[in-house]
Amino acid sequence: MQKKTIARAVTTATFALALAAAAPLAASAHVPVSPNQASAGSYSTLTFKVPTESATASTVKLEIDLPTDTPFGSVSYQPVAGWSADVITSTLATPVTTDDGTITEAPTKITFTADANSAIAPGQFQQFVLSAGPVPDTGSVMFPVHQTYSDGTVVDWVDATPASGVEPEHPAPTLYINDAPPVDPDAAAAGAGGATATVAATPGAGAGSGSGGGSAVSGSDTTTSTSASPSSADVVALSVGIAGLALAAIALVVAVLAVTRTRRPAVAAAAAPSAGSAGSAGSAGSVGSDGSGRPAGSVGSDGSGRSAGSVGSDGSGRSAGSDGLNGSEGPEKSTGSDGE
Repeated sequence: MQKKTIARAVTTATFALALAAAAPLAASAHVPVSPNQASAGSYSTLTFKVPTESATASTVKLEIDLPTDTPFGSVSYQPVAGWSADVITSTLATPVTTDDGTITEAPTKITFTADANSAIAPGQFQQFVLSAGPVPDTGSVMFPVHQTYSDGTVVDWVDATPASGVEPEHPAPTLYINDAPPVDPDAAAAGAGGATATVAATPGAGAGSGSGGGSAVSGSDTTTSTSASPSSADVVALSVGIAGLALAAIALVVAVLAVTRTRRPAVAAAAAPSAGSAGSAGSAGSVGSDGSGRPAGSVGSDGSGRSAGSVGSDGSGRSAGSDGLNGSEGPEKSTGSDGE
């Protein structure tokens, strides 16, 4: 019974610790793009931050879908060590007319694939940088992302963030152009703060489409600042982490108590005196030679219970010295020599 209790406590503790360990990963469980604002007509350097939220698998592939209804005329990427990249250009179903002319084909997807030893391990993240432009003249642009893990799991970051600012379960990275980014209600309540990112956007400049492209082209720069604050998902993840740690502590206490109770009976059994045959009946010296229970010295030679010294030589109970030499009660000298 106690072994089962220990086993259950250990299992509970292991589960709780795993839950607590996974909580920090869940806290960053989204793929944001930075900056999340740009000016129409500019070329922007966009950074996609990709964390591995799994506790057991690594990220091995990342696919970024580029817009087709409001396409970018040019997209290049910054090389990532240990990762290969492939930019796919497709013919648009509907040609798009811009100030630079009619676009019939455009980059529609970029795929990053990790080498054998370059996957994003649990607890780590990687940044993937693109240079894209000209930025279309529209409200906002979504970049659906598909994250593939080493165990075959695919997480699709494709959900649009509503105007209320409440973050969906799998939000898609979104670049806001003419529209203002929604305000996260939790962030608004917490006030402004967090890290500030500054990016330079250059209108009217071109960017190469080769494999080495990744930085914005110089020119007249427009600076955009964004601030990051904890979201509702972060708060939930933190709560889960605290609950996991509390559960682990309780399970550890139960395990310690179970081990302590298991050891107590064993210690008590080892400390109990063994019942020896001689010790249980008393010492040999407490039993007389006749088996009566009295010491041997208390029994006379005649078995009467008196000491041998208290019995006369004639068996009368008087000492030999108290009678006359002839056995009479008076001394021998009171009797004449002739016996009268």
